[in-house]
Amino acid sequence: MRTISRILGLGALLVAPTLFADVQIGPRPFYLIDDMENGWLKSTLDSCRDMSMTKSDFSIGHRGAALQFPEHTRESYVAAARMGAGIIECDVTFTKDRQLVCRHSQCDLQTTTDILAHPELAAKCTQPFTPAEFDANGERTKAASAVCCTSDITLDEFKSLCGKMDASDPDALTVEDYMGGTPNFRTDLYATCGTVMTHRESIELIASLGAKFTPELKEASVTMPFQGDYTQEAYAQQMIDEYKSLGVRPERVFAQSFNLDDVLYWLKADPAFGRQAVYLDGRDSDPAFDTSKPSTWSPSMQQLADMGVNIIAPPTWMLVTLDADKNIVPSVYAQQAKAAGLGIVAWTLERSGLLKDGGGYYYQSITDAIDNDGDTYRLLDVLTWDVGIDGIFSDWPATVTYYANCMGL
Repeated sequence: MRTISRILGLGALLVAPTLFADVQIGPRPFYLIDDMENGWLKSTLDSCRDMSMTKSDFSIGHRGAALQFPEHTRESYVAAARMGAGIIECDVTFTKDRQLVCRHSQCDLQTTTDILAHPELAAKCTQPFTPAEFDANGERTKAASAVCCTSDITLDEFKSLCGKMDASDPDALTVEDYMGGTPNFRTDLYATCGTVMTHRESIELIASLGAKFTPELKEASVTMPFQGDYTQEAYAQQMIDEYKSLGVRPERVFAQSFNLDDVLYWLKADPAFGRQAVYLDGRDSDPAFDTSKPSTWSPSMQQLADMGVNIIAPPTWMLVTLDADKNIVPSVYAQQAKAAGLGIVAWTLERSGLLKDGGGYYYQSITDAIDNDGDTYRLLDVLTWDVGIDGIFSDWPATVTYYANCMGL
């Protein structure tokens, strides 16, 4: 299997020493193994129960460890590193004063922070909180809503917020109720006040944890150029420049974007960083896109490779399908990506509810073949050996770290 580290070289971290010498797996990998159907894979994974685990670049912390910790907070990143994530993600967006911060979306503060509990900041939101409305029969006619963007506030104001689990209650009549709604497969146990991070702070922290970096340049929710002269190119370059200013070697940074033009910009303007930039493939949002029909893909896999793209990252479901016997097998999409010489990173494991209920978005192409949480490892095994992925994002990195160590990746 062609790995990213083999393509690009591992590089040595010169910024700071590793904080955690020992990886702490916790009980979840064993819960998943116990839940698996009997067979070779279960026996193999079970045989590694007493193995000493080490950090793995195959294990990528998706927004940190977002299954149970508020995403893009210091606590979430530290948890991911403790669980052996060799690469940790900061989604990057900007504030009103053009400072880069870690948020999954420019306009998600209403669901991922406590901004609505700060009246002076809530008043600055693009759309202040409005309660739900119901008819005489108690049926909801309008969901509770709010839109609060990082670009609505300054960096200092952003830093005054607490991170919380990404959630909201559409039936809420009050701000307090709206800020609830955490899904039942997650938890608020570690969401007392998550420490929000600037992008620069995330670099310093992740470096101190001994991990590599995968920043995602988020699409701006405001019109670009912002404030008249802050262009998309300036935004893309600013993100790279923060790594350069801290002396981080390019091969330790896997810059990402759903916007192909961002990847092509990095390839041209800063090729040392651009050559391992990751094109996040979200083309499944196009109704005409079909993972089994290359004629519906534009550009094609070979065209992407010819542009200089080295790594593509689709959602897990696009990489697999079922054969006539309901075995999980590589999709045409996966086969074409490998044929074009593209490295593949998948997203996102451990981001769905119970697999007995079908697994949701990330499992949609194989729903008929899964019925228990242990099938998480069955999917991961196919992605690893049959598809040939180079790594996978997970909301709970311990699951992937255990597998990577057991399989000798």
